[in-house]
Amino acid sequence: MTIDTAGLEVLGRPECLRLLAAAPIGRIVFSDRALPAVQPVNFALYGTDIVVRTAPESRLARATRDAVVAFEVDDFDVAARTGWSVMVVGIARAVTDPDEIAELAVLPLDPWAPGPKPHLIRIETDIVTGRRIPA
Repeated sequence: MTIDTAGLEVLGRPECLRLLAAAPIGRIVFSDRALPAVQPVNFALYGTDIVVRTAPESRLARATRDAVVAFEVDDFDVAARTGWSVMVVGIARAVTDPDEIAELAVLPLDPWAPGPKPHLIRIETDIVTGRRIPA
């Protein structure tokens, strides 16, 4: 086990991906009109890629076309003062290929927000880092 200078356990890529796969909600960080923006989203993993469904005219869809984004998930136990956080940095792209859309349609990806969300965004997990607050 590796501990960083702040006393947190450094998580390896396999553990980060395991935690990422188990999280129901994440936060995508992107640039919107040259300003930082954060939006909570439900998501699914496809292999090691993150897939998000949104409306094609949404600011998220517009801002994440072939853009570098960050994606973060976490879980904390406030009473026990423990928890973990995983961050991904990668390229987001709109999924436009009909075969790929059909492939991703099997994912358990039902948006929580109302309205149709036919636009898929796929984020590569190029950089994956994580930390855990030890018990």
